Amino acid sequence: MKSFEQKIFPYLLLLPTMVIFGLFLFYPALNGLWVSFTKWDGINPQEFVGLGNYIKLAEDKTFLTSFFSTMFYTFLSVPAILVSALMLALILTRGFKGSNFFRAVFYWPTMISTIIVGLTWRFLLGEDFGVINYLLTVMGNSPVKWLTNPKAAMAVVIFATTWSMAGYYMVMFIAGIKAISETYYEAADIDGAGFWQQFRYITLPLLKPTTLLVLVLATVNVIKAYPLVYALTQGGPAGATKFMVQMIQETGFEKNQMGYACAMTTILFIILAVLTFVQFRLNRGGEQDAD
Repeated sequence: MKSFEQKIFPYLLLLPTMVIFGLFLFYPALNGLWVSFTKWDGINPQEFVGLGNYIKLAEDKTFLTSFFSTMFYTFLSVPAILVSALMLALILTRGFKGSNFFRAVFYWPTMISTIIVGLTWRFLLGEDFGVINYLLTVMGNSPVKWLTNPKAAMAVVIFATTWSMAGYYMVMFIAGIKAISETYYEAADIDGAGFWQQFRYITLPLLKPTTLLVLVLATVNVIKAYPLVYALTQGGPAGATKFMVQMIQETGFEKNQMGYACAMTTILFIILAVLTFVQFRLNRGGEQDAD
């Protein structure tokens, strides 16, 4: 039978981490949930309003527009990141000369501040001062409204997001592919299976845990993306790329409606929790197929 010290010692080792998590994660989360039921400007005493903020959110057309824009942006960006990262990983694990160099090249955008990424693409795609439009004009073509047309601006934001994040998840896929035993591929070669057959029946099923991890992390990072989008479009044109995180920031820190902003944050947390749960259920927690 274990002594008291043996039973309690592991919990003592965990205590500093739990204290840090409690102070900087759990308490702020619970406090934010409480504030979402109040009317508070951040200075004066809080006024309890119950579900008033949430009822107001359901009738707020600006919030609903931001919500649907965020969902549209997420449901296009996450698959784009996933496919791009997987394709890069498949190419760079073929073992061709210079593959290590290209791994560094494709990973490099992830090391740049997202604000710098947004400003860089704004410099390239600006309607009046953008480098690309200047080159188009020199070649006799009309400039493209990359950032002043709502549909084009959304496409640019999705592209820039994919460009900046794909390299990070590429590394995860490379690690996952490297962990697959070569025995499977050798047996497939003997049976005459081609690249796509090996990818479909060996690589893809055995990458399920890595794919789930990428899906969850990419979804969280895309939904809470703010600096890149703000630096690129400032939420324009006409609010077409104003996503929930930007609206929360403006509501809480510019309009001083902390209670209303916390209600938005709670809704955002619920969305992330639901999407993560659905992804785990659809992928059975990342378990590989038994067959």
